[in-house]
Amino acid sequence: AGVLSYLKETFTHTPSYDMSPAMLNVLVKMMLAQARECVFEQIGLSGIRNEFFTLVKMTQEVAKVGEVYMLVNTAMNQEPVKENIPYSWSKLAQIKSDHYKALAHYFIATILCDHELQPGDDKDQQEKALSQLYDHVPEGLMVPAILKDKVQRKQLGKAHLRKAIVYHEEALRVCGLCKKLRNIEVLQEVLTAAHKRSLLKYAQQETEDDFLSLIQAPDILSKTEHKIETIAPQFSKVKVKDFFHRLGPLTVFSAKQRWTAPRTIRLHPEAGELGFSLKGGSPVQIYCLDPVCSAASAGLKEGDYIVSVDGMDCKWLGVNEVLEKLKSVGKRPLELEVISCQDTAASLHSKSATYSMGMQKTYSLICLAMDEGKIDQTKKAPLKLPFLSWGTKNRQKAASTLCLPSAVAGSSQVKKKLSPFTLLNTESSLY
Repeated sequence: AGVLSYLKETFTHTPSYDMSPAMLNVLVKMMLAQARECVFEQIGLSGIRNEFFTLVKMTQEVAKVGEVYMLVNTAMNQEPVKENIPYSWSKLAQIKSDHYKALAHYFIATILCDHELQPGDDKDQQEKALSQLYDHVPEGLMVPAILKDKVQRKQLGKAHLRKAIVYHEEALRVCGLCKKLRNIEVLQEVLTAAHKRSLLKYAQQETEDDFLSLIQAPDILSKTEHKIETIAPQFSKVKVKDFFHRLGPLTVFSAKQRWTAPRTIRLHPEAGELGFSLKGGSPVQIYCLDPVCSAASAGLKEGDYIVSVDGMDCKWLGVNEVLEKLKSVGKRPLELEVISCQDTAASLHSKSATYSMGMQKTYSLICLAMDEGKIDQTKKAPLKLPFLSWGTKNRQKAASTLCLPSAVAGSSQVKKKLSPFTLLNTESSLY
């Protein structure tokens, strides 16, 4: 939750809606609700004793869990968040809200049905604890009277059980509507077991005059003794490693350059001589390669980069460190892994055009090589001419995708001015 809150406050201009403040706010609420659920599970991990004040505490805690999940479900169903939240997420939040509300009513029903006021009990403490569970009690009932009167206790307890059963059935119904949740067996088992437990408890309290009972169970006030806080990320205390560290220095191994696959070079040092020098930082580069040495015969090239020596990565090592590794090998054969940089710059000429009859003028990447050495540098730059004139007078400097003149060795330059239309009728001038 703290990480998501940090993202919401820091990255205001997000490229997609899933990182928007509204969406992150919903995710923060979901994380806090799960934290609240974990606190309740931790309290009940050792078992829940069937004791008055223990059940009061569990009732308030589980009611808080149901309340926060209800807020999460409400937030998930707001526009436009609703369109970006998976259907199963919002339905699971609704199921958990109903399930934990049902548990709250089940716990308070157990208090009312199983615990009668005994002579040695602290009446004032029980009255205070029971009063904190309700905002108001049903009309005609008073908390002191409920504690003393066995019939009223039983009637109110059964009313809570009926409400618990309604919430359980609603949770099962919603779970059955979602295909993904319907296929989660453990979820079905938990909901079904809780539902059966409430039904069994209600059956134990059932009598023949139940149809005379018209008491409606009041809502339960949530309360918790455990505070949940978001923890902001503390970057200074967390040591991280760059995801791309194994690629090597990003200034060298970037998308701006294309690299060959690593080649394995097996070297056999002759009299302690490798036949090449090293230069550069990390990674080091082959320099001054002897063309007749064994390394050159094995496929090593001038300008290759060394990425590993005998299986040990050395993309981050300098010249001295790599030389130490090479010297430590001695006279035994060693293996180098090298890569070569591929030059992707295409030798394209800036003056290339496409012309098609009856179509607009466009530029093309197809062009012919030009002999720039023959251009008279002393001549002044001519004025810009229309496209047709430019293509006609500079036949060797312009090319068309429809008519590319063939370069024949030894052929003399055609002195006759040809237009693109006449070139179409000349077979020798077609590419």
